[in-house]
Amino acid sequence: MDKELNIKDIMEILPHRYPFLLVDKIVQLEPGKKVVGYKNVTMDEYFFQGHFPGEPVMPGVLIIEALAQTGAVAVLSLDKFKGKIAYFAGINKARFRRKVVPGDTLKLEVELIKLKGSAGIGSAVATVDGEKAAEAEIMFVIR
Repeated sequence: MDKELNIKDIMEILPHRYPFLLVDKIVQLEPGKKVVGYKNVTMDEYFFQGHFPGEPVMPGVLIIEALAQTGAVAVLSLDKFKGKIAYFAGINKARFRRKVVPGDTLKLEVELIKLKGSAGIGSAVATVDGEKAAEAEIMFVIR
């Protein structure tokens, strides 16, 4: 990858938009293989209004979604999938290791471990300051 992908670049690849676009920057990209991105978690996130009042915590399912969106950048960057949408097909081995709160920066790393036809599996890990926040195996299909 020659340069980092900023939010405009990401929006050219992913169909997601506010308030559901959960990746802010891509710093490493090997299309069809590996991707590393970041999500800056701020108190302005819509989900903190109710999760939880007085104790803002990013929902684990949204951390997994941020990982999936990051992984989708790696897949949808392949010429054969440009302009397509990556859909969840399954989630295995999801584990949550620490709370993610306002002020945290999530590092989102996804390595594609299988890509056959229009389906695949990614190994995904989210960390904050080097500490594992969540991990999962995410399955997807491209349509």
